Amino acid sequence: MSLQGRIAELSNRHQRLDEEIEQEQKRPAADEIRLHDLKRRKLKIKEELHHLKPN
Repeated sequence: MSLQGRIAELSNRHQRLDEEIEQEQKRPAADEIRLHDLKRRKLKIKEELHHLKPN
């Protein structure tokens, strides 16, 4: 996979996680453990994107 392809894949996963977090937060009894896990995964992807993208 090319660098641009990897960046696109990670960006898509980041966006999907953002949407999952938003949906979980809208629930009356949001699962805090799930939210924490989703946010941790999103941050990990963001950090990887930061390292891959040219400055």
